[in-house]
Amino acid sequence: MIKIQLASSEEEMKEVLALQQANLRKNISQEEAETQGFLMAEYDLDFLKLLNQQSPAILAKDGEKVVGYSLVALPETASLHPLLADLVENIERCVFDGKPVKDYAIVAQLCVSKEYRGRDLVQKLYGSFRDHYANRYTYCVTDVANANHRSLKAHQKRGFQVIDTLEYGGIGWNIVLWDWHKKAAQDS
Repeated sequence: MIKIQLASSEEEMKEVLALQQANLRKNISQEEAETQGFLMAEYDLDFLKLLNQQSPAILAKDGEKVVGYSLVALPETASLHPLLADLVENIERCVFDGKPVKDYAIVAQLCVSKEYRGRDLVQKLYGSFRDHYANRYTYCVTDVANANHRSLKAHQKRGFQVIDTLEYGGIGWNIVLWDWHKKAAQDS
């Protein structure tokens, strides 16, 4: 049985790192990237531990094995990684519902192991993400590569809206925001 829980150990962060490496765009085929989605940001263990100290990741575990994760970053911690720092800078210039975007947590990365896809784990990870962090933040924000259609569709299914676009490293990105204080269709 798969459990969704907060990360609590360095061993879990090592498993997250292994799952990340297996799904980085540079480590998979073009066909797999197009059909299954992909990860762009590469983090090291020290950065994962720092993220987890500030805001614990949400894990999907099958027994003791990490089979999915959602990394949580706060703007001040995200600013320590080049890709995330650029995202924070771009979020800070965004406007949503006529107001600047403030009071948010960032999805620094979300991934589900290939063998566990199609089990609604993305939605469960995001549900838990909201359950743990919506009492502290108004919004959940992340970016999705324009070419990662599967990921954008999964985010929109959960309630994320595209609020802006940006270019980073020669790649186009959609900045997506989930307003935790608006009742989403899947929550009714």
